[in-house]
Amino acid sequence: MNLGREDTLDRDGLTRLVASINRYLGEPAPAALPADAAHLVGDHLRVTESRPMGTVHLLDGLWRMLGVDDALRKALGPRRFTTDVERVLFALVANRCVDPMSKLSAAEWATCDAAIPGLASMDDDQAYRAMDVLIEADAQAKVQEAVFFAVANLLNLEVDVLLFDTTSTYFERDTEETGDAAFRLYGHSKDHRKDLPQIVIGLAVTKEGIPVRCWCWPGNTTDVTVLPQVKDSMRDWRLGRVVTVVDRGFSSEDNLAYLRRAGGHYIAGERMRNGSPLVEAALSRQGRYSQVRDNLRVKEVRLDAAPDRRWVICHNPAEAERDKTQRDTALEHIRVELERIKALRDRATKTSTKPAVMTPAERARKTTATASGKPVEPAHVKAECALRDHPAYGRWVKQQPSGRLVIDRAKVTAEERLDGKYLLSTSDPDLSAEDIALGYKNLLEAERGFRDLKSDLFQLKCRISRL
Repeated sequence: MNLGREDTLDRDGLTRLVASINRYLGEPAPAALPADAAHLVGDHLRVTESRPMGTVHLLDGLWRMLGVDDALRKALGPRRFTTDVERVLFALVANRCVDPMSKLSAAEWATCDAAIPGLASMDDDQAYRAMDVLIEADAQAKVQEAVFFAVANLLNLEVDVLLFDTTSTYFERDTEETGDAAFRLYGHSKDHRKDLPQIVIGLAVTKEGIPVRCWCWPGNTTDVTVLPQVKDSMRDWRLGRVVTVVDRGFSSEDNLAYLRRAGGHYIAGERMRNGSPLVEAALSRQGRYSQVRDNLRVKEVRLDAAPDRRWVICHNPAEAERDKTQRDTALEHIRVELERIKALRDRATKTSTKPAVMTPAERARKTTATASGKPVEPAHVKAECALRDHPAYGRWVKQQPSGRLVIDRAKVTAEERLDGKYLLSTSDPDLSAEDIALGYKNLLEAERGFRDLKSDLFQLKCRISRL
């Protein structure tokens, strides 16, 4: 409640308010303060500084409960620092939780705007040095391991399914880094910012969405190359029997074989349009679906060509309807555009039989185009090229030997049988088809973690850009 300025408070009004609250709570009215206590409060105390500490106090309690402080001190080793590195790192984490800022602003926040237990003040140099020390000391992810197992014990987690995915995040800088240790490099941007250098972030989470471990790679790293490193780096964590769930970008045969080392298993999304004989055989196999949820049906397939591998076709009726609607909309647009192109071609054919009479403006445009070396193309030719190369509509048309465009009916028929479907494969012989499908759907938890992380990163970028 906002009760107004301290120097203008209505003491009688506050007394009546306290009495009303006590009556509501069923508490007896408080006895009057002794005269000496009232005199002490009124005349001899003054506020010299005020910082909020509730949220930070709670975070510090969780920090210690999970053993992050002990794990950091163990990772940092016996070296002595003039600054308590563990407290500086806690201040940065608390700032990210409460009000994400840049390192400079976070140092000011920890010094002036928050009460950090054990840390009276800090500056941005200490923040950067603490992060450098942490990166150097935790090269083997010992802090991440200690924190995860503390969380696993606290929440009674069973790590039987490990979900893994990657994303990228870009940096607002003019060009990429150079040299052998270059990290911020150009690559395939999942933020659609191929003009900016980036890094690649990998995240493994449990099926409940609890983070297990994260990785960072240079921005030009491809998904298919990181899975062996992830598998090897998790080997010493003694997680027991783990089924790793990966998306289509990681499902190369080499990666899947690597995941099966040392008794491991996988659930992998498969690319349905890559022409693989096994994928085609699995999709063409007849059978009845089993209902798992209102929006999910599954069908298990076994192939003689791959006896150690199980296939599960998943079907979402709502998604199938959405795919059909989007395709019908695209095809209708293409039909209209093809009719317009045909009309342009017919008009060009009729006018070509007549003497060419051009206006001075048309003659000037033709002269300019000829001088620049650019061919003068009819309008219908330009429209055909634009439709053929369109990122959304071009997939539904094909070019005949005569150069004319028509709707690719074979492609439409092939896509119709994939409406609302996705294909999974697994090496685990014991999981049910339902568990396989739901395990893959839980991969959305990793994507949700990325959205949360990148939301904070985006806010931080916006704050920095305004400085």
